This record gives sequence, C-alpha cells and structure tokens, in this order.
Amino acid sequence: MKGIILAGGTGTRLWPITKGISKQLMPIYDKPMIYYPLSTLMMADINDVLLISTREHQSQFQDLLGDGSSLGMSITYAIQEKPEGLAQAFLIGEDFIGDDSVALVLGDNIFHGAGLGKSLRANSDIEGGLIFATHVAHPEAYGVVEFDAAAHTITPSSRGELEITAINDYFLQRGELRVQVLDRGVAWLDTGTFESMMQASEYVRVIEERQGLKIGCIEEISWRAGWISDAQLTVLAEPLRKSGYGTYLDRLLVQ
Repeated sequence: MKGIILAGGTGTRLWPITKGISKQLMPIYDKPMIYYPLSTLMMADINDVLLISTREHQSQFQDLLGDGSSLGMSITYAIQEKPEGLAQAFLIGEDFIGDDSVALVLGDNIFHGAGLGKSLRANSDIEGGLIFATHVAHPEAYGVVEFDAAAHTITPSSRGELEITAINDYFLQRGELRVQVLDRGVAWLDTGTFESMMQASEYVRVIEERQGLKIGCIEEISWRAGWISDAQLTVLAEPLRKSGYGTYLDRLLVQ
C-alpha cells in the first residue's frame, strides 16, 4: 500500500502566521505538524509516500523531509495548483497510485491512540481501490473507507470542489461503502484554527510528559519498523540533541 498526504491550501484561517510558511509546517508542540499524519501512514507499514502541497511551499517540505531515504522511505512530491477539494488528491496522485491501494491522510489532521496502526494495517491487503482515513458519520467516529476510481465520476460541488463526501455517497448508493470504526480511545485532532492548534499542542505535551514517549516521532517509527539501523538513528539524532529531541532518540538505543 502507498500513502498520500494532502498538505495544500493557503491556511488563511491562520493568517498572518501562515503567510510565509505552510500551515502543515507549523509546530504542534515539539514537531512540525506534518510529522503527525506522516507517522500515521508509517505506523500502517507504509513507506512509499506522495506529499501534495502548493507550489509555493513544496521546497519547504523537501528541505524538511528530503526524499525520505534517511528514514528508509521513499517520499515524492506533487503540486496542487489550486485547492479543489480533498478528492482532487486522487487525481493529482493518479500516476503515483497506479494499480496499488493508497491511504490518504490530511496534512493538518492528527490521529493518536492504541491500536491505530493495527487497524490501518488490517486493511492494507485490499486489492486496488483507495483507503481514506478520516472521521465519518459523526464527529466522534473514525473509520477507514475504501475507494477506487470514483474520483473520476464525481463533479465539483457548488463551491467548486471535488468533495470527499461525494465519493462516500457514490459507494453508499452502490451498496459498496466499507467502513471500519477504529478502536475506542483513538483521538482525532484538527488543527485548522489558532485554538485547535493550541489544544493539539497541549494534548501532545501532556501525553509525552506523562508517558515519557513521543507522539509522531518519525525517526523512532522507522527504527522500530527496521527501516533504519541503530547507526542511522544515531546519525539522525546528532543534529537534534540541543533541543532534547535527539537525546530522546539516543535513549531508544540503550533501553
């Protein structure tokens, strides 16, 4: 299975702080926001990822993540010239997807909870089609929904966007909508406003402080998955020690 992160948009709800930087590169406590959706894909054993961003911000993501090789991954990039709905990600990423299944996550959504990676991996054997991780039906419910080339069948809504709900409805009308509710205790955090960003940062801070474990630590996930070696983890930790982040990575090797 492959993964897509949709990190486009202009972040106007967060102006002026996002006038010069992508919203998905803003900090959520001790990490860039993009680390969290990337870690969601990684915990589902997905190490081939397409990151879709605006042309203006693409180089910022490339500076941060590179080609993914330092994490034992492949990260490629595509541009969303104009935000025209979540389902547009499937059209932009069509060549990347090919005949594979794909998991789509949003660059400003944070999922956290026991069993999250297991729930996503349980659906990784779906042949063809598309997997989309989101909240469904009710704000408190979370699920994994299967899609295929339905993105080609829908038309823009009244606001000019290819709505992800239109794809949901497409499969619902055909009796083919598949939803798996994730385990109780999984948290979904949006980060589209100043208030929700602060709430998400405080959530991460409290969990990390109480548990002594980091949320969304992409280096740790790669190492635990066996994508990188002890020596490679040490190299990644070196420039991060002054912030304390690298010290955390060092501790993993002696536990």
